[in-house]
Amino acid sequence: MHTLAAQPLLEHLAGGPLPEWAAFAGEVQPRTLDPGEALFESDVPWPWLCIVRSGLFKLAYLREDGGERIKSFIPEGGFFASLAALAPGGRTSFTAVALETSVVEPLSYPRILALGEQHLAWQKALRAGIEHYGVRKEKRERELLMLSPEQRYRLFLQESPSLVKRIAQQDIALYLGITPVALSRIRGRMSRGASRPSDPGLGQTGA
Repeated sequence: MHTLAAQPLLEHLAGGPLPEWAAFAGEVQPRTLDPGEALFESDVPWPWLCIVRSGLFKLAYLREDGGERIKSFIPEGGFFASLAALAPGGRTSFTAVALETSVVEPLSYPRILALGEQHLAWQKALRAGIEHYGVRKEKRERELLMLSPEQRYRLFLQESPSLVKRIAQQDIALYLGITPVALSRIRGRMSRGASRPSDPGLGQTGA
């Protein structure tokens, strides 16, 4: 039986063991990617769910002028897929690129659907995974629409402190939807604010 990072994740989503796991695991072929290597490009068939065993990926939309807009970063333990490509005859709407040496486990979506037709546990895992993806997507949309760039940066630092040193500042700026210059200014303001001496009277109570 293959040992896959996908197993504990999918069993967590399913709420228990998955029937026919050994046969399914035997079909999975993990891939190792170098930094800067694309797992898949935009507008190609890719009917797989991707589990990140190790490393870090960025998912990005490519513009006609050659620029990009980063939709998310997926570190080890995370998973992703292009929902557009999971539909019959579908094609990816973004590109997935390794930012570090990374190992990914591609899981066949048609195979999971077939198992879901036979076993409730696989249906539960698939449904929970899609719900998780939907919540993540809705949260991201809300941040872009409702928060200022500085608020988005502060939230990124708060929620993903371990990723800050692993991702280039330019990529963080693209993720926040701002220019690297704007990010540098935000960091400068935050640094100046953190270096100001606090009021010695704050926090004191009267005798």
